[in-house]
Amino acid sequence: MSASRGEREDSEREDSERQDSEREDMPMNGRARWSRRRLAALALAAAGLAAVAGCAAVPATTKPTATATATARAATVARAAGASAASGSAAAATCDPEAASLAPDGPATVTAGSFAAKIRAQGYLIAGVDQSTYHFGFLNPIDGQIEGFDIDMIRAVAQAIFGDPDKVEYKAISDAERIPDILNGTVDIVAHTMTITCQRLEQVDFSSVYFEAHQRVLILDSSSAAGGLADLGGKKVCATQGSDSVTTIEDYPTHPLVVQVPFWTDCLVDLQQGQVAAISTDDSILAGLAAQDPFTKIVGPELTSEPYGLAISKEHPDFVRFVNAVLAQEESDGAWAASYKRWVGTPVPPAPVARYAG
Repeated sequence: MSASRGEREDSEREDSERQDSEREDMPMNGRARWSRRRLAALALAAAGLAAVAGCAAVPATTKPTATATATARAATVARAAGASAASGSAAAATCDPEAASLAPDGPATVTAGSFAAKIRAQGYLIAGVDQSTYHFGFLNPIDGQIEGFDIDMIRAVAQAIFGDPDKVEYKAISDAERIPDILNGTVDIVAHTMTITCQRLEQVDFSSVYFEAHQRVLILDSSSAAGGLADLGGKKVCATQGSDSVTTIEDYPTHPLVVQVPFWTDCLVDLQQGQVAAISTDDSILAGLAAQDPFTKIVGPELTSEPYGLAISKEHPDFVRFVNAVLAQEESDGAWAASYKRWVGTPVPPAPVARYAG
């Protein structure tokens, strides 16, 4: 990294911190409300984004040995068992995050008295989204539009409610703000690379799984930590506050040191500046970071399974069923596959099979 680039990063980072609490209205895909807090970090990657002609698929994982896989998953399994025991709940002990949602009642139809009808009456869907995760939810620095795979899912829900995918008010939030914003009613739905977990299901409901990711590690090309967390004992590894990636890192047998920041772009800046040795989170997120910096690479085995769902308040089970009907339609008419191809890459796998609890 040249000195001029480093100075520019420092300046942009300082500007980002000064703008942390600000909000700014600007027109994007209909009604859109944006914070300015991450514009500086996104600007850092603007040149890289402009240079990317297409979206590369999430890098394939070299299949680890059985021993490596067991080591990688050991901390996650132990954590899940511990959480179930601590709760003393039979439901927690038998929880299956990928089969915990509610089945559609039929096609996505707005009926009188439903939460979808309330949203239609307010005139727009309020969605909590990311604006700094390339491929999934990011503010395009070239045209000022919010884009990505997660955003396509939200636009499909808006289309089903209003007949217009642009009737969305986007609220840019951090990982740590996802559940609080659902609980306090600030947003109607969250689409934010959000993994369905048993612990989160105690607070909010989720749609059926619409994307499957796996936690891995991103390092600089010059790094020798090709084995991922296994080679990062005692080294600083970055993750966002409120992400389940943090606990996986903390519990890993080699004992990496977790550095927590608000946004994944903060992690990328810290990696570029040598403040951390690696970033560890879902491979879907890491692929977006790697696309913004060609001097990085994704390494190591798959540490966890990360099934993504759209988060919704437990007060609105009818809306969960409505959203699941939308997702089912997206799969059947080819829209899911088209979105995957556009944002994630090829080959396009089958969509996750919807499994329901009731």
